[in-house]
This record gives sequence, structure tokens and C-alpha cells, in this order.
Amino acid sequence: MRTGSASRATLDKAADENFPVAPFFLPRAWREDLMAVYGFARLVDDIGDGDLTPGGADARHLGVAPGDPRAPDDPDGRLALLDAFERDLRRVFDGSPRHPLLKALQPTVRRCVLTPEPFLGLIAANRQDQRVRRYETYEELLAYCELSANPVGRLVLAITGTTSPERIRRSDAICTALQIVEHLQDVKEDLGRDRIYLPAEDMSRFHVTPADLAAPRGSASVRALVAFEAERAGSLLNEGTPLVGSVHGRLKLLLAGFVAGGRAALDAVAAAGHDVLPGPPKPTKARLMREVGAVLRRARREG
Repeated sequence: MRTGSASRATLDKAADENFPVAPFFLPRAWREDLMAVYGFARLVDDIGDGDLTPGGADARHLGVAPGDPRAPDDPDGRLALLDAFERDLRRVFDGSPRHPLLKALQPTVRRCVLTPEPFLGLIAANRQDQRVRRYETYEELLAYCELSANPVGRLVLAITGTTSPERIRRSDAICTALQIVEHLQDVKEDLGRDRIYLPAEDMSRFHVTPADLAAPRGSASVRALVAFEAERAGSLLNEGTPLVGSVHGRLKLLLAGFVAGGRAALDAVAAAGHDVLPGPPKPTKARLMREVGAVLRRARREG
């Protein structure tokens, strides 16, 4: 996969994820396909988060020039970039995309017979991020995760040729759990973007205000709230874990890595006393490997 420096920087962020994106033990074709999908997912998140250089290489590839007219509801141009990105995505399926990461995605789409829907879901999630800053209920948050996280797992199943209704259900549980874990790790960072992914009804139940989330350290109420949401994420991981036992070979190890990444991150949050405000608790590689072993043992027992 040949890309420019800006696209390479996007792909290099894979090293910072809680779980391996395309580990060495997978067949080369799978690694390339997974990294192509990761490049798409990472770039659309960078657009939605405003992390791209204004008027930089990514914007030029997408045909958005500095100083382009902006709508009143889009002062920083993120929605315009997302619209341009969607147009380029559609060229992946019926033309010639312009952005290097979408050019790299096109062979994967054709080889694996992927459909536009999962990719459009990820774009929709980032559009929602521009307009929705708070979630009133857990159910509303789950609906957001249906767009922001679950498409990734469905793409992994499609790339590896293992899609089935039951596997999709288990995969969705895992992906939603991983998204919730990431939200817990990034409470302070998200607040800096004026986003709160902790359901308002839960914040009220635990007597937590947005001001409490801006403190240097979490109060007892904040830590209790984080522990409550972490337990929910753990339950979703438990629901999804049988997916690991339903596949074989190197794919089993990859999926175990995804689940273990979530479990290890939850362990790191717990080890920090559920105080995520000083910074995102991160699992060690040793902890991750121990969790991989535990997930594989559980998959054998349940198989």
C-alpha cells in the first residue's frame, strides 16, 4: 500500500489502539485489507475531530480548497470535508477515488465484495458528532455506537469471509463495548471537544455534572459512574466473546486480540481506581497478552 506522508501518518496511528489492527501473524492479503479499512476509519475520525491541517493535503485530495464558502452551521468546515469524503467514497464503488487512502481501499472493496453501508455508517457517526454533543440515555448511546463502531466489526467479518447473522450480533456487542471503553478512557479529551459520551441519565443518577468531569481528578461520584459504565462494557464483551470460539485459525487469534484489548483496557481503568480524568489509563502489552490467553481459554471451554 503506497501512500503519501499525510496518509502514512494516519495509518501510523494504528500503533496507539487498544488492540492490534493488522498483526503480523495474519495472511498478507488480510493485513492489507484490514489496514485499508483502518485507514478509512481513522481518516474519517480525524475529519470529524478536526485533527486535519486546514487546507492540507487531505483537503486538497478531497477537492476542498482553503477559504471555500462555509455554511453557518459548519464554521470549521468539517461537514464540508465529510461531504467531500463521502463523494470520494462513492467513487471507490463506481469510479476513481482521489484520496490516496480511498485509492488503497478500492482493491479491498472489489476483492472482498464490500458494500458502501458500513463505510457510510462511519461517516454518519462523524456527522452526528458535529451536531450531537450529549446523549440523554444509554439507548441513545448504543444507537450512536451502531454507526460509530459496529460497522468496523462487520467489515472484519466480510474481509475474512466469516459473516453470519449470529456472528454479526456477537461482533456488534464487542464493537460497542470497545467504543464505550474508549469513551471512558477519553472523558477529558472528549470534554475538550465539548462532547460527553456518558449518558445524562446516568450522570444524574450518580450526581455528576459536566463541571465534575473538568476537574483534575475524579471525585467519588465520577469514579462510581465510570465503574458503572465499565461494568456495562464488560457485560457486552462477555456477550460477544463466543464469536472467538466460532472461528478458527489465525482469525481466532485476531478476534481474541480485539476482545482482550477491551478487557485489558477495562483492567487499566479499574487499576486507576476508575479515575480517568488525569489521563487515559492504558493497558500494558504484558496485560494484553495475558488477556489474549484468557480469552482463548474461555473460547475453548465454551466451544
